[in-house]
Amino acid sequence: MNGKIYNSANEALADLCHNGMTVMSGGFGLCGIPENLIAALRDSKASELTVISNNAGVDGFGLGQLLETRQIKKMISSYVGENKEFERQYLGGELELEFTPQGTLAERIRAGGAGIPGFYTKTGVGTLIAEGKEHKEFDGEVYVLESALKADLAIIKAWKGDAEGNLIFKATARNFSPMMAMGGTVTVAEVDEIVPVGSLDPNFIHTAGVFVQRIVEAKCEKRIEQLTLRERA
Repeated sequence: MNGKIYNSANEALADLCHNGMTVMSGGFGLCGIPENLIAALRDSKASELTVISNNAGVDGFGLGQLLETRQIKKMISSYVGENKEFERQYLGGELELEFTPQGTLAERIRAGGAGIPGFYTKTGVGTLIAEGKEHKEFDGEVYVLESALKADLAIIKAWKGDAEGNLIFKATARNFSPMMAMGGTVTVAEVDEIVPVGSLDPNFIHTAGVFVQRIVEAKCEKRIEQLTLRERA
């Protein structure tokens, strides 16, 4: 360890994981997910986890690993396709699920990091999503109250980072991760490359180091979730 920089994902999470904790995990599909930190969370054996993530990975990869080891008690997600083990556990009553529309999920995470306890939105009004939630009328339109989300631990993946924890994300990997960095009590980032402090253009830093407590350089497999090839003539 050197300041915020840790030698491995397992070392970075060694004293952070405990049963019953809430974890935010960044990425979109299999793009921009913290592959090494998810594996380290699996290795920690922490159980009864509540995981906040756009999706639940795929069978045997990403968050799917934590489903196979039965470490996840509840998922708060917007999309849970592509994972047969998730489907089996949910339909069998072994896994709790809180469905949240994708934009609402992003805003709930952002609100948690910004210290906003809740907000009203039209998304989900009149659907199962809104059942049991407070409704209020604004300018003749009905809105539903959504609560903010926070976590004990946020694990995210970035393209580049420096020793102060300043991060730059690449393309789709930027989805959810900057908000999660703000929403975690402790945020751990894995990056493709750690660069010297001062080498990142401040105008292009997506997440400031004040939101990141630990950083680790790690290589990722970067799987393609759905490979589609055009047939040649």
